[in-house]
Amino acid sequence: MFFDPLYLMIMLPVTLIAIYAQIKVKTTFSKYSQYPNYRGLTGADVASEILRNNGIYDVRIERVSGMLSDHYSPTDKTLRLSDGVYDSTSLAAIGVAAHEAGHTIQHYKAIALMKLWLMLARPAAIISNAAIFMIMIGMLIGALGLAQLGVIFFTVVVIFQIITLPLELDASNRAKELLFKYNIIQSSDERKAVAAVLNSAAFTYLAAAIASIAQLLYFALRTGLIGGGNNRD
Repeated sequence: MFFDPLYLMIMLPVTLIAIYAQIKVKTTFSKYSQYPNYRGLTGADVASEILRNNGIYDVRIERVSGMLSDHYSPTDKTLRLSDGVYDSTSLAAIGVAAHEAGHTIQHYKAIALMKLWLMLARPAAIISNAAIFMIMIGMLIGALGLAQLGVIFFTVVVIFQIITLPLELDASNRAKELLFKYNIIQSSDERKAVAAVLNSAAFTYLAAAIASIAQLLYFALRTGLIGGGNNRD
């Protein structure tokens, strides 16, 4: 396409932050994957125990391939744990499993922010690619109105990213609390290890939100929605 110094100026710092966040979460997870929890529970055991203690019995816990591909699917009530979490007894694994169980609790308690997230999830997924296409085509052929409409659509994606952040932080805080409450971890060393894993993961969510906001800012500047024009310096 073209080299744009403004894009580099806005996106390079946040891209570096995102790369650092990904490296940090992977190295932290790898480090604490070497230390088993004192009860010898697997990630699947921990997820099951937390759900059971919260009166949730109709959620399946399944294995999913990939590294740190763990997630909870509200649509089919399935909590999926990656190969490195499902049957691992490490402190890293039980931290991740407890985090995903935290999302399940959010769903079952019908937290308002989770309801909003569920409402926006499908539209955001559909709009995301369409918005980028509209912006790129609009800027390429000089159809400013099309590009600006794409930016407005992309705003929905950014709002979705921003809503995701507090949900992720809440799930991590629930994980730290419930692991201790249910006597899954006890010592201060175990608590620190789990906190390190979950905090490094939280940084990736923050980096993703910042990156989406920065991208929205760039698009808004280049299409003239803010700043008054789309001239390239």
